[in-house]
Amino acid sequence: MKQQAYTVVENGTIVTPRGFAAGGLHCGLKKTSRNDLGAIRCEVPATAAAVYTTNVFQAAPLKVTRESLSNGRLQAVVVNSGNANACTGQQGEKDAYAMRSAAARELGVAEEDVAVASTGVIGELLKMDAVHSGISALPGSLGQNAHEAEQFSQAILTTDLVKKEACVSVVVNGKNVTIAGAAKGSGMIHPNMATMLAFMTSDAVIGAEALQRLLRQATNHTFNMITVDGDTSTNDMLVAMSSGMAGNEELTTDHPDWEAFAAGFTYVCEVLAKAIARDGEGATKLVEVQVTGGVSDESAQAIAKTVIGSSLVKSAMFGADANWGRIIAAVGRAGQPVNPDTVDIRLGDISVLEQSRPVVFDEEAALAYLQTDTVRIVVDLHHGEGTATAWGCDLTYDYVRINAAYRT
Repeated sequence: MKQQAYTVVENGTIVTPRGFAAGGLHCGLKKTSRNDLGAIRCEVPATAAAVYTTNVFQAAPLKVTRESLSNGRLQAVVVNSGNANACTGQQGEKDAYAMRSAAARELGVAEEDVAVASTGVIGELLKMDAVHSGISALPGSLGQNAHEAEQFSQAILTTDLVKKEACVSVVVNGKNVTIAGAAKGSGMIHPNMATMLAFMTSDAVIGAEALQRLLRQATNHTFNMITVDGDTSTNDMLVAMSSGMAGNEELTTDHPDWEAFAAGFTYVCEVLAKAIARDGEGATKLVEVQVTGGVSDESAQAIAKTVIGSSLVKSAMFGADANWGRIIAAVGRAGQPVNPDTVDIRLGDISVLEQSRPVVFDEEAALAYLQTDTVRIVVDLHHGEGTATAWGCDLTYDYVRINAAYRT
């Protein structure tokens, strides 16, 4: 058996990699007393990379962060929840730049080395008096232990019910390199990128180009393979920072330990992505769709995304209804090559369709399986070697309740 390339760090946090501190607090952007402002700071300018939402309407913080990241370096990230600062015109841009300037001043870093992120209600101006007050208090809230990491994780949440964290260690040149991540996301989650903010830290020595390439590759197989409701936000952002304080030889695709590092990095992304899907607004279960036998991996990805994004499939999962007809209908409308005579479908280990023909199965066993908190749908197309996995959740009454009153 092949040895796993990385080791999961139990109770690891965004500040486990060398050189990072984080924290969060309540400054008054949310109507509740939950944290709504946070920051991550690195002791040194870190190699950095990012990916962003594909929505045409991109929030002001994304413009600021793109500008900061133009040199492939960051030293701090400041993030608020409760207000997206999206569709707020020139004033919104001024406010995002003001957040960057204030964070740079208070955290003692160069202004061009600060990223800005926001999440929450669209179309409302930020309460900048609250933001400035909060940023001035941020330095005292930053630290390198689990408590401060918890405060940061809470500060980025909106309708999320739980924080999302992951951490692994990888041996590179005989040195322990750590990779960690924290994320938020619950609704408007749809490829590619969604109402999602995610932040990754590492202490590896790695160049900006290599980190950007790895980030895009990992995102394509993880964050871009989740959906909650088919909507894509204006604010999605995934930022990765690497301090280089592990002291390894610089990681490139030619490095002998590159594959191990990439595997650990991708694992962190996958854990965060699945946690977002599981915490979908109103969700009661995580749904995984595995597609095999596609004409290509890209084709299998498109089919997996279509199935996981189907409102009818999601509704059937909520009702624990083994209605395979909804699954095969989604496969057929994905716009990909499929042989209509060779499709197999399983719900967990329960076969419900073979060679595109229904088979007799135990309805009670299927009901019991679909009532669990993790459901796996397996689709074998028998049409090629392509494979893909996508993640989502069921569609519940609570999803409508939460989104019917999101602003109030």
